[in-house]
Amino acid sequence: MITYAPDELGLADSSSCAAIRADLKMCLLNSDCCKKDKKTPRDCLKSGNCPTECVQLRTTFFECKRSLLDARRRFRGHKGY
Repeated sequence: MITYAPDELGLADSSSCAAIRADLKMCLLNSDCCKKDKKTPRDCLKSGNCPTECVQLRTTFFECKRSLLDARRRFRGHKGY
């Protein structure tokens, strides 16, 4: 799996969850659902027809975004790269 760190490729998005979002996008775009079935990544996530690797990245991305809003985690730092 390809991983993108914000500093390596100079991602346009410099938010804290940008690297996880880029990994999730690439995972979905490289999946059979998008390539063979010609579905959008959103449709693949909604139908549940994506690899477990992408589902795990989606959960990690959700936790990263949730940690931005959680007041208890603001002091500890948010999850992400």
